[in-house]
Amino acid sequence: MKQQAKYIFLLVSGGFMYSIIEILYRGYTHWTMFILGGVCFICLGLINELIAWSTPLWKQMLIGMVIITCLEFITGCIVNIWLGWGIWDYSNMPGNIFGQICPEFTFLWFWVSAAGIVLDDWLRYWLFEGERPHYKII
Repeated sequence: MKQQAKYIFLLVSGGFMYSIIEILYRGYTHWTMFILGGVCFICLGLINELIAWSTPLWKQMLIGMVIITCLEFITGCIVNIWLGWGIWDYSNMPGNIFGQICPEFTFLWFWVSAAGIVLDDWLRYWLFEGERPHYKII
């Protein structure tokens, strides 16, 4: 029960934060982005649960970037292509794949990953008796 509460809290926290970022960036969001943001936040937090803390932060950010991009692609294929909801469309962006992901946003996810990784680690430490965060920069 305690684990479920932790992951629900992290899902809601990540979903809320991502929704706020999206509203500030493009003026609106969609409920599916709340879910995607929450799932991404949980996945970013699991990086330090699954690999050593000694892994340099930039490598963790790279892993986070790949995770977010993959989840964005899967979600886009479901909500935009399969369901036809048209939540986003990167078709006019260079290097896009099916209009669902593009290099510009993939690069952005690298930097967003840093904030997500660090915030999740500290939330797990402060609220859920996790290990105190410590990072290797290089």
